[in-house]
Amino acid sequence: MAANPRPDETGFDALYGLELTDCSDELVRGRVHVRDDLKQPAGQVHGGVYSAIAEALAASGTAAAVGRDGKVAVGVSNLTTSIHPITTGTMHAVAVRRHRGRTTWVWEVEIADDRERRCAVARVTIAVRDPQPAGS
Repeated sequence: MAANPRPDETGFDALYGLELTDCSDELVRGRVHVRDDLKQPAGQVHGGVYSAIAEALAASGTAAAVGRDGKVAVGVSNLTTSIHPITTGTMHAVAVRRHRGRTTWVWEVEIADDRERRCAVARVTIAVRDPQPAGS
């Protein structure tokens, strides 16, 4: 298995339905279809879903570059702000790299609804690390 499998193929991100549509070390796009199990009791998408999408896109973009060097991408900071609720349809996310360092990368992420309204924004910092030995 690769050091950084695509998040939409494994684990938590696959569980909530993330689909990556573009992935490079500068720009990552993805989407998640709204389902009832992703919503708060009030009927809107849970803020944690926005945070998960933002971190997954930022980590994927970082991993697209550092994985070639045997490194892994790990989220270390995620500040996500909900602006407008999403209740139906699809969440459309775009992550743009703002800083590419040796040990950290910084990304800005916007999540919009089907009407192209900005519904959440995030700033995510990803650490670049050596992989942990198996069993650590």
